[in-house]
Amino acid sequence: MSYERFASVYDILMEDVPYDRWIALFVEEMGKTGMVGKKVLDVACGTGEFTIRLAQRGFDVSGVDLSEDMLSIARDKAEQQKLNLPFYHQDMTELDTGEVYDGVVIFCDSLNYLRNEEETKKTFAAVYEHLHEGGLFLFDVHSVYKIHQIFADATFADAGEEVSYIWNSFLGEEPNSIEHELTFFVENDSGLYERFEEDHYQRTYPVEDYLGWLKQAGFSIKRLVGDLGDSEPGPTSERILFVAVKE
Repeated sequence: MSYERFASVYDILMEDVPYDRWIALFVEEMGKTGMVGKKVLDVACGTGEFTIRLAQRGFDVSGVDLSEDMLSIARDKAEQQKLNLPFYHQDMTELDTGEVYDGVVIFCDSLNYLRNEEETKKTFAAVYEHLHEGGLFLFDVHSVYKIHQIFADATFADAGEEVSYIWNSFLGEEPNSIEHELTFFVENDSGLYERFEEDHYQRTYPVEDYLGWLKQAGFSIKRLVGDLGDSEPGPTSERILFVAVKE
């Protein structure tokens, strides 16, 4: 998967994403832990939207991402905000910043980009090693319902002024996986539109699997949140947020 061109349009595509809702949930849960510190690691930070928002809320935050192109944009944005934030180019399955944190987040279904169960388990284990005892771990994933009822055989499209896209999704070969085929049309400096394509793969698992892997890694599960709301997930919840603590 290449993120070079995708990074350049990512923030435009994500303009309507409720970043502040994720941040509010994290701040709320951090308040419940009794942790004195505010050192946070934003895993799969992308272009740094969560990282910067956390820093603006007073957290000592660092970001990690697999894409150097995403990180380049994140560094530029942080510099524009006069924030000196550490960003690491790393795979979340091999996380190694040399630091220990009070909280770790993996937001915006980034965990679903891992290819299989073993990669998910490795990530949970790596996060565990990067947390203080009592440290908070928040992440969200697509539900199995969303994979099969929202994404499967669906087409999404948008005709924006700067960026237009056609997004086709179809079930992958692995259980509860989805293949995204995206075609972008991006306006260049000459006013013409350039076309490029991206293929993305995501996979999720039943809630019970995630809970089992978290416990196996040493986490205690505090609660689950459906669709970034205030209640537990239901049968038609599309996004599930997990709140866990290192024991």
